[in-house]
Amino acid sequence: MTMISLDGHTLTAAEVMRIATGKAQVSISKDATPRIEAARSVVERILSNEETVYGINTGFGALVHQRISSDDLSELQTNLVRSHATAIGDLMSKESVRAMMTVRINSLAKGNSGVHPDVLQQLVDFLNFDIVPAIPRIGSLGASGDLAPLSHMALSLIGEGEVLSSDGGVEPTHIHLKKHGLIPLELRAKDGLSLINGTSQMCSFLVMAEQRLADLLVYADLALCTSIEARKASVKPSDIRVHQARPHPGQLLISQRIRRILKDSPIVASHEGCEQVQDAYSFRCAPQVHGAVYERLMALQSTLDVELNSATDNPLIFPDISNPGPHEVISQGNFHGEVLALTADSMAAAMFELGSISERRIDQMLDPARSGLPAFLARDSGLESGLMIVQYVAGASLAELHGHAAPRSIFSTSTSAGQEDHVSMGATACWNVLQATNRLSEVLACEFIVACQALEFNDVEPSDFIVAMKQRIRSVVEPLDGDRSTSSDIIKVANELLESKWLARVEAEVGRLPR
Repeated sequence: MTMISLDGHTLTAAEVMRIATGKAQVSISKDATPRIEAARSVVERILSNEETVYGINTGFGALVHQRISSDDLSELQTNLVRSHATAIGDLMSKESVRAMMTVRINSLAKGNSGVHPDVLQQLVDFLNFDIVPAIPRIGSLGASGDLAPLSHMALSLIGEGEVLSSDGGVEPTHIHLKKHGLIPLELRAKDGLSLINGTSQMCSFLVMAEQRLADLLVYADLALCTSIEARKASVKPSDIRVHQARPHPGQLLISQRIRRILKDSPIVASHEGCEQVQDAYSFRCAPQVHGAVYERLMALQSTLDVELNSATDNPLIFPDISNPGPHEVISQGNFHGEVLALTADSMAAAMFELGSISERRIDQMLDPARSGLPAFLARDSGLESGLMIVQYVAGASLAELHGHAAPRSIFSTSTSAGQEDHVSMGATACWNVLQATNRLSEVLACEFIVACQALEFNDVEPSDFIVAMKQRIRSVVEPLDGDRSTSSDIIKVANELLESKWLARVEAEVGRLPR
C-alpha cells in the first residue's frame, strides 16, 4: 500500500482522498520532526518557568484569565475534550472522518502547534489500523475551528467514546485499542486544545466536494456536447477567436474542451449549411456559463491548497531558539473558517447555475416545436409520455440546488460569553456544498439520458467522445421503447457520475480532455 508522508507543507486533496478511502497509509515526515520537537520545547520551557500563556496553562474561551496549576494541566486538557465532545446528528461517514484526521495530522506536523509527538503518533496509528472515531456531524460553528466534532475524535484518542464498527454500527473505543495493542493517549499541556481547535472537519468536506466536482464539471461539458449533437446546435460559439476576445480563463478552457469533444463530429458536419442562425442561450452561452463555474472550482482548489497545509489552532508557536521568550507564542485567529465558508458558498451558487442551464437544454430537446423531434422523445407521442417526467425530476433536483445556493456564511452567532462573537459557519457551508454535488449529478444524469435518447432519432454518428460516453450511458440505460419508469435509470447514471469511473475509460479510449 502507498505510504504518504505528512510534513505540513505538501499535502494535496487527492492524497487526502487516497488516505480517506483506505488506499494509502500515513507517516510523519522526518523533515517535520525537528519542527514538532522545537515547538514542543517552547511549551515545556513555559511550564518549567511557570509563565502564564493562554492555551497552555489557562482556561479557555471566556475563562482565559483563569490560571491552572501545573498539577492540573493534564486534567484540564482531558476535561476540555470531554466537555466539548457534544456534537449531534448523523454520524460522519468513515471517509470524511479519515479525511478530517489526515488534515489534522498535517496541520499539527507543520510545527506551530506545540503538541507532544505522542499525539501525532496516536493519530497515525488510528489511521493505519483503520480505527475510525464515531463523530456526530453537527456542532461546529466554524470558529474556534470545528471544536465539537474534533473533540469526539480526540475522545477516542484518549480511549473514551466510540468508534465505527465493521458492521456499520459503533463500538467502545477501548475494544479497538486493546485489539491493536494501543494504549489511551495521555494529554499533556496544550495537546487537547491543539487537537480540537482547527478547520479539519470543514476542510474534509470541502476536499470531498472538490474531488467530486473536478470530474462532475467535465461531465457537464460532455452532457452539453451530447445535447449539442442531439439538438444539432452550432459549435461556432466555441470558436477560439470569440474567447480570445474575452479571455477569462474558465471560458477559454471550456471552449477548448467543447472544440476537442466535438472535433470531426459527423453530426456537426451534417448541418453546417443549415438555416439556423443562432441557438438558444443554454447552448450558445454555455462556454461563458460553464467557464464561470469552472473558475469557482479553480478558486476552491487554490483555497484548499493553502488550507490543507496551514496551522489552524490557537495559540500558535514560533520557536526562536536564539531568543526565547513570550514572543514565541501568539494568540490569533487561524481557526476561523471564513475563507472556506465563502469559498463553499460561492461554489454552491455556481453549481446551481450549472444545473439551471443543463435543465434548460433538457427543455429544448423535449419540446418538438424547438427540437424538430417527437414530443418528449416518445416513439408514439400522445399515447406515450416518453421522457416528459425526466425534466420534472431535473427541475425538482434543481429546486433543491437552489436551496443549497443560499449562503451559509452570512449567519453568525455570538458564543462563549461574547469572547467568540463572530463565527464563520464554515462546517455548515462545506457540508452544504458536498450535499449539492448529489443534486447536480442528478440534473446532469437527466440531461445525459434525454440527449442520448434524442440521438436515437439521428442516423448520423456523433463525435468519438460522445459515442464513448453514450456507450457508458447505454450500459445502464436502455433506449426508450415504450413508456417505462426511468427512476432507476436516473439514479444509476447519477451514481456513476459521482463515482467517476466512466470518465477515465472515455479518456483512455478517445484521449485526454483539456484541464
